[in-house]
Amino acid sequence: MSQQSEIQVIQLDAVAAEQLLKRIEPQIDQSDFQLIVGVFQSVPQLLEYLKDKDISIKKFQRMLFGEKTEKTARVLPQEPQDTPSAPDERQKSAPEEKKKRPGHGRNGAKDYPGATTVNVPHPHLKPGDICPGCKKCKVYLLKDPAIVLHIIAQPIFPATIYNMEQLRCGGCQQVFTAPTPPQAVEGKYDPNVGSQLAILDYDLGVPLNRIENLQTSFGVPLPAGTQWDLIKKTAQAVEPVFEEFQRQAAQADLFHTDDTYMQVLDIRKEITAQASTDTQDSEKKRTGIFTTGIVARTDSHDIVLYFTGRQHAGENLRDLLSKRSKELPPPILMCDALSRNVPAEFQVILSNCCSHGRRMFVDIALTFPLECRRMLEDFKQIYHFDALARDAKLSHQARLEFHQANSGPIMETLQLWIQSQFDHKLVEPNSSLGKAFKYMLKHWQALTLFLRKPGAPLDNNLCERILKRAIRHRKNSMFYKTLAGAHVGDVFMSIIQTCHSCVTNAFDYITTLVKNAERVKAQPALWMPWNFKTAIQDANSS
Repeated sequence: MSQQSEIQVIQLDAVAAEQLLKRIEPQIDQSDFQLIVGVFQSVPQLLEYLKDKDISIKKFQRMLFGEKTEKTARVLPQEPQDTPSAPDERQKSAPEEKKKRPGHGRNGAKDYPGATTVNVPHPHLKPGDICPGCKKCKVYLLKDPAIVLHIIAQPIFPATIYNMEQLRCGGCQQVFTAPTPPQAVEGKYDPNVGSQLAILDYDLGVPLNRIENLQTSFGVPLPAGTQWDLIKKTAQAVEPVFEEFQRQAAQADLFHTDDTYMQVLDIRKEITAQASTDTQDSEKKRTGIFTTGIVARTDSHDIVLYFTGRQHAGENLRDLLSKRSKELPPPILMCDALSRNVPAEFQVILSNCCSHGRRMFVDIALTFPLECRRMLEDFKQIYHFDALARDAKLSHQARLEFHQANSGPIMETLQLWIQSQFDHKLVEPNSSLGKAFKYMLKHWQALTLFLRKPGAPLDNNLCERILKRAIRHRKNSMFYKTLAGAHVGDVFMSIIQTCHSCVTNAFDYITTLVKNAERVKAQPALWMPWNFKTAIQDANSS
């Protein structure tokens, strides 16, 4: 091929464009003409978008193609007439209109459980006094008081200065100082300050430098370095719980796991230095840094763990399973089809994510609408049956039998249909559709474990959701400085996400652990998010 010539830019104003359209309109088909008119009208608008310096690639994509969604009705909104749709019980009846919640939408006083309540008596009247209006009857106290809610602005961490009076003896010169108020006995920083900092940073994703700037603007400085010292001190108090999490999680029957990339500056420096040396060690040649999310599921609660470093999910799961009791049977492992997610040294029952397989057809739906509609509609039915089983709160065995009766025939027919596409040469094996079909057939056994094993899930969406916490921290703070700092983040994210999973207030839980650090260190199993209130009662009664 000859070298590509430079693109010639043609300047065309609105008048010249209109004249050009008038000249070509009589010479072409009307539908083609309307298409050309659309191109002429869209190009100037696209150029205006590109001139906007604040526009991002993602925002530009949304302007062009709309919001990204994986719902079948949005991916393929118009169903072909020659392709029968898969039956769906949810379409048999018209959807009910969502009822509006009664009220004006504002929060009432009962919605502010953390507010301070001040009872204000009437300055001139009390129950039994003569009414100042009619001068005859007596007034009585109403059951419901009038309520005025007042909200003020203040720093996240307010401070109180106690000026304790000092007296000196005129003779012996001895100084007598007023006693320190009880709330200030524990020192400059209350134990719950470190807990709240951990929630702000690792739950809400607020970087420490932003907290520092906010505190300074309110006249209560709290340097980022001081914040980190408080967080690190709090992490040392809750470390025994994190270790107990791992011990108990290792005994679970089901694991979800996945990775997301992370940045740790000290490790990145090591990787850069190793890249300049010639070595045959594959571990040293690895250039990625990851945060692994692991969800250990039991019948009573979930335990969520995060591990940041150079190891993949399978290697972190291997370290976790090394704490597993030898008498227990192999657990179910739900992950995507990457081999690095599987622990090579331990036996597991592998289950792959149906959402990953389905997503491959979502990505090519506009290119192969007929085939992709068949796949998406079948998956839609499978997920509908799983939702019915979940709503009915079926046991693992009952759910298995329900899926075998309802989802089994669909998946069997789907597998035969995919294989027929290759047998009858209806799909090019190296095309995007062919690759998606081959992925399904290659991992069919792991994708359909929910039809053979009680308790096997359909997808790994649970783990992908909990990884959003690490992703949010990465987007806001950008990186960890050291591996020790990353470990602190793993500890707090594991505790916070586990608290969310078992509906426990993470702030109250972490503060309780700090205040009972010695007891927690001695018996961490008694201070789990699901039983720590019992430990508090026992500690108070002893």
